[in-house]
Amino acid sequence: MGLLDPVKGFGVTFAMMFKKVATEKYPEVKKVTAARYHGKHQLNRHPDGLEKCVGCELCAWACPADAIFVEGGDNTEEERYSPGERYGKDYQINYLRCIGCGLCIEACPTRSLTMTTEHELANDNRQVLIFTKEDLLAPLLAGMEQPPHPMRLGEHEQDYYVNGPELAKGVQQ
Repeated sequence: MGLLDPVKGFGVTFAMMFKKVATEKYPEVKKVTAARYHGKHQLNRHPDGLEKCVGCELCAWACPADAIFVEGGDNTEEERYSPGERYGKDYQINYLRCIGCGLCIEACPTRSLTMTTEHELANDNRQVLIFTKEDLLAPLLAGMEQPPHPMRLGEHEQDYYVNGPELAKGVQQ
């Protein structure tokens, strides 16, 4: 240790005293996150309101933190939640375990699961940080109907994926 080392340390402190302080007023003024930021998950819907999730559980298998639980259910003609044979009956994401890696998004074959830019997920209650299907479902937009209801974009489940954009225009009008 040199004789001038303490003086160098105080020099750094002294130099910082005259620099402008960068203060963020976080709760009052919120910064906009980047468009590709991985925040809270969202279960998306088709243009008629049916859920895109088919309960395949691939997102749960891909999750390295074992934070996702999916239980599939069977659609019937009287009670239809998604265009396929199955739907996600019970869907939960435990944000106490989620590491935000996005592997669940990559595993989803129907692009049902995406991540929003919402980042305020902190809470002091552990139970609140286990999001259920109702917490994760995208809100109903204009022209959408709350499931269960019959398919509106076509007769078969392939109509939702093959000709979806053309059929969606007809539903919104």
